[in-house]
Amino acid sequence: MDILLPPKANGEQEKIANRVHQLIIIGANGSGKTRFTERLINDLSGKSFRISALKALYDSKEHNMLPGSIDSLCSDALVASSFIRNDASSEFERLMALLLNEEVLNLISYKVQAATDKDVKLGGTRLDKVISKWQEIFPENRVLFEGGRLLFSRNIDPSTYSSMKLSAGEKAVLYYLGAVLFAMENAVIFVDNPGIFLHPSIMNMVWNSVEELRPDCTFIYTTHDLDFASSRANNSVIWVRGYDAQTVTWDYAVLPPHSGLSDEIYMTIIGSRKPVLFIEGDETHSIDSKLYPLIFTEYTVKSLGSCNKVIEATRAFNDLNTFHHLDSHGIVDRDRRDAKEVKYLRDKKIFVPDVAEIENILMLEEVIRTVARRHGKNENQAFEKVKSAILAQFKQDIRQQALLHTRHRVKRTVEYRIDGKFSNINSLEDHMVDLVNEINPRGIYEAFCREFHGYANSGAYQSVLRVYNQKSMINTSNVASICGVSGGKDEYIRSIIKILKGNGQDAVRIRRAIIRCFGITDTAPASMSINKNEKN
Repeated sequence: MDILLPPKANGEQEKIANRVHQLIIIGANGSGKTRFTERLINDLSGKSFRISALKALYDSKEHNMLPGSIDSLCSDALVASSFIRNDASSEFERLMALLLNEEVLNLISYKVQAATDKDVKLGGTRLDKVISKWQEIFPENRVLFEGGRLLFSRNIDPSTYSSMKLSAGEKAVLYYLGAVLFAMENAVIFVDNPGIFLHPSIMNMVWNSVEELRPDCTFIYTTHDLDFASSRANNSVIWVRGYDAQTVTWDYAVLPPHSGLSDEIYMTIIGSRKPVLFIEGDETHSIDSKLYPLIFTEYTVKSLGSCNKVIEATRAFNDLNTFHHLDSHGIVDRDRRDAKEVKYLRDKKIFVPDVAEIENILMLEEVIRTVARRHGKNENQAFEKVKSAILAQFKQDIRQQALLHTRHRVKRTVEYRIDGKFSNINSLEDHMVDLVNEINPRGIYEAFCREFHGYANSGAYQSVLRVYNQKSMINTSNVASICGVSGGKDEYIRSIIKILKGNGQDAVRIRRAIIRCFGITDTAPASMSINKNEKN
């Protein structure tokens, strides 16, 4: 069946086609997704079937009397059957009572029919389906039906116990498997917080099993769990962004295809109301992931690993800005990129610092001065010592650094030039032979050597940081000890992070220095404006 979504502020109501088997409603806290779900349930009256393990597993005086619900079915069964208990205090217990009641009635019916027809076969029940799926998910568990009771045991322990002694996660699985079997035909099954109580290792298996039990139904999940949302294959996602209580309308979007973004990235983005900043490195060990969230505090910072992933994710997400209205940026190391490459990336909302790599950001003059002053050292003397150490180290490495820059320049030039169209292989060969003379690697190398010697001889510290790729710089410069920090590189980084977390004047000083390093004029990161007059 087609599902008509609640109204937007402009009166528009989008429609989900009946071919959709899974629908996920997601949004930030307070965005109105719960009200959105309630509206859908009311609008689909007669086809709505709601399940929630969070509510079902605990005693509650409030019953879900939605037509066809577990509570309403149990209430009807109490009137029609003498085998069902009337003291169940939770929806979970009432579900167990329904399953066992059907099992008993089925056995009695079989016995009566078998008395006159010896060929009659015992029919299957909902409980049979539940037990089969349960043992696929928990192969080490056994389910027994003894004396009118449903009992459980583990292979390593012969003792039995009732369903009430199962763990919360086991109860949730049992509840989901059993509850969906009572949904009406072609129902729209609403699931609240599908990941609750479930271990991540079995979540996919559980919901795949549940959906397999009811291929005729549409499942609508309302969740905060981004991992769950990204795990459902072939789903449609509704991003609820806001709710207007006065007009009872919502700001939402039915998300288009992911356009190159991974599910995990996509769901992380839409789960936040902040604009997004993609960075290199991993989320736990890299300096990037520790530093940038404290610098760009108005952004959701997402680590993606490589610079290529950062560039692609920023491009792909900004291509979708007509529906998400979030401002997305990326940050990549400068490495050996020249001014043209930097400008190209900045024009694409990829921010490139005026230093070679992340370690060099920690060696900015204002950062060194702030750490030194914080630890009781004379900041002028400390900076001059570090500066002298870096310049001396750079002088020793000039030829190696010039060669690395030359290699990068040649590689980029070849990539650009080789993209030309050639009518035949001879033309391509001639072009490749001529490239060596045209590019002139030795001339490029000697030019870099002259440029770098100029920086070293004139004491152009900032220029050295811009071109010098040397990850050992923090250790070899002895900056930690000079600034009064014992413990080397790790303690020096921790000291900077601690200052930024403190959010005092020292934090402001460091934050402004780093933001300026990216060519951003406004100290408020949300603007991310580029100062076109600054040197690329």
